[in-house]
Amino acid sequence: MPHILSHLAGQPVIAGAGLAGLAVALQLKTSCVVLSPAPLGKQTASGLAQGGIAASVGADDSPECHSQDTLAAGAGLCDPSVVQAITAEGAHCVETLRQWGVPFAQKHGRFLLHHEAAHSVARIVYAGGDATGAAIIKTLVQRVHETDRITVLNQTQLSDVVLHDGQVSGVWTSAGYIPTTCCVIATGGAGALFQGATSPSQCDGSGIAVAARAGALLADMEFTQFHPTVIDCRAPDGRGLLVSEAVRGAGAILVDESGQRFVDELQPRDCVSRAVAQKILCGQKVFLDARRLHTGRFSQIFPTIFNSCKTFNIDPDTDLIPVRPGMHYLMGGIHVDLSGRSSIPGLWACGEAACTGMHGANRLASNSLLEAFIMGRNVARDLSSIEKQQYPLSQPPTHQGKREDDLDFSHLTENLGILRSSEKLENILNATLPFLKTSNRALIAASMAWAALQRRESRGSHWRTDFPRPADTTSRHFFTINDLAI
Repeated sequence: MPHILSHLAGQPVIAGAGLAGLAVALQLKTSCVVLSPAPLGKQTASGLAQGGIAASVGADDSPECHSQDTLAAGAGLCDPSVVQAITAEGAHCVETLRQWGVPFAQKHGRFLLHHEAAHSVARIVYAGGDATGAAIIKTLVQRVHETDRITVLNQTQLSDVVLHDGQVSGVWTSAGYIPTTCCVIATGGAGALFQGATSPSQCDGSGIAVAARAGALLADMEFTQFHPTVIDCRAPDGRGLLVSEAVRGAGAILVDESGQRFVDELQPRDCVSRAVAQKILCGQKVFLDARRLHTGRFSQIFPTIFNSCKTFNIDPDTDLIPVRPGMHYLMGGIHVDLSGRSSIPGLWACGEAACTGMHGANRLASNSLLEAFIMGRNVARDLSSIEKQQYPLSQPPTHQGKREDDLDFSHLTENLGILRSSEKLENILNATLPFLKTSNRALIAASMAWAALQRRESRGSHWRTDFPRPADTTSRHFFTINDLAI
């Protein structure tokens, strides 16, 4: 007999407890349920964010300028209306979080700002020097604990979305079945499928896979952003430890083994990552030289990263930091509109699991926290405005059970990494297509490889060695998992 969580019936279920998920819960007007795969506040990509939130709050900045920088980084594939709508909300996002208690750095009543690559001006609002995500999540978790209408199910994951007459009627979780007509997927991206990625192990694309199995439309799954400066040392948990783009914005340079600078560090992230990858492919090591920053000593400006480096006996004040690219962000995901609605009635998505069209082919640095908060708010507003239907607590449909995800995807970085070809992409498809029904990880890897094969050009974060030029026309790929069997 399946376990039905009848006391939670009818409440919106929010899968994921990073910035996007908690932003939904805190701004809803009704009771809701938050599924947190780890203890609340732990193991979220949002909590690891170092740089901060991109927002046009500086005297020399404007939403229009922020919008133009975002569109340029997105290499022709951003949705301009979405970009304009979200960048226009930067100041509101920052002010709301400040009022909630996030300790953003300020001086004389004005926000202090980092400068990151591909931004025309300094516009990155930050906290703790390089611990913005941790400060935000700590603040939001405290507010959740103080909000009685939010029920948190710790160490609980979403495993299936159940439909009735084409719309959501319930969700299966690892704790049992919840009858509901409203589900929000905010489970993060799929970085954990790649070796040495910066993502927590929970970010393996499972939420996107659940939506895809329910028939949701996916978009832009070929665009996987690799951060150019991950510490080139093996961390105990296997996760890549990031060196924020703000470090390069503060004056750090990239050098090869001979000490020669080989790239403009403030180009868009995809350009810098390819330059670093090419050096490593040629057998060279790459280093970040942060010994002479514009505004002071590394240890004072970036204390969190400094402590990460010290675990590997690296002192960035006096030593070069060995770096490599690492999978960092998925631009694609569940296709949604500006209210966060997916193609399935009753299913919303926000944060990295969703694809709004904001990021195009290449995310502009620090736009992700901005999008996560604003889209979380938009989802909350939409949910609060709709009339929720109630389904009787009848016997729920048979649950598919846990999908085994024991495939070895260490080869994903090689075949679906920064430099791609039809041969490499077909390697991934051949390895994953037989397991689409039994493995969420196989489904996500196949989706990325299939979309990358369809894009026979190089654009933004997607670089084909067999099609090294951009196509004359731009188009986005929208598809369901039924297309993968073709």
